[in-house]
Amino acid sequence: MNLIFFKYQGTGNDFVMIDNRTKIFPKEKTDIISQLCDRHFGIGADGVILIENDDDFDFKMIYYNPDASETFCGNGGRCAVAFAKQLGIIDSKTHFLAIDGEHFAEINNSIVSLKMIDVEEIKIQENSVFAYTGTQHHVEMVNELKDFPVYEKGKEIRYSYAEPGSNVNFVEQLNNDTFKVRTYEKGVENETLACGTGVTAVAVAMHKTNKTKRNHIYLPVEGGNLEVSFKEENGIYNNIFLIGPAQFVFKGNISI
Repeated sequence: MNLIFFKYQGTGNDFVMIDNRTKIFPKEKTDIISQLCDRHFGIGADGVILIENDDDFDFKMIYYNPDASETFCGNGGRCAVAFAKQLGIIDSKTHFLAIDGEHFAEINNSIVSLKMIDVEEIKIQENSVFAYTGTQHHVEMVNELKDFPVYEKGKEIRYSYAEPGSNVNFVEQLNNDTFKVRTYEKGVENETLACGTGVTAVAVAMHKTNKTKRNHIYLPVEGGNLEVSFKEENGIYNNIFLIGPAQFVFKGNISI
């Protein structure tokens, strides 16, 4: 079949977007996901996102990693909001459903502010912090992040967790409210230019471990700049917003 797709990116996290409101995509054929994400033999992307109808929300977002595993993706969620606006499903505000629950978002030009789920699961470990922000995240501070072997160390740590494993974020503090982040993503099995759930986990972890007292954190990533704001009450982080650009790249079609 001939599949029409749209390509979006959010701080270098890139996605194949598909309007699946008419159920055209063969979700049972999981090998197609890997084919679409392949940067040599397919379109090339960090994941595939389907936009579907939902009776109770503006739309439903379904996210696949390149290995066809389903999870939530923060930058993918922001791109889904921009895509929904392009499709005429929403205007400037939306309430949509994803695998980790409901999300609210606002879009202003190319900047999308996405409300994330509350973060209750935070484990302070010997040299790291684990947090669940819609998916699993290991957060570890390092020195000289630009020269750090993210792929090698990330792959090692990713598989040290029980299934389904964990994403791995390496962090360098730049000042009181700014933390540079590089992330190895499970499912992609490589470093990506950005990770929305990852920087959310970093912001929460840095506050939880008293590296910062601020509740609006700036997070430079390899693909640009993201921001995370939040409130903290009795050890639970709520009203969390992931803020950054989401941009349309191109539209095309591919035979699958």
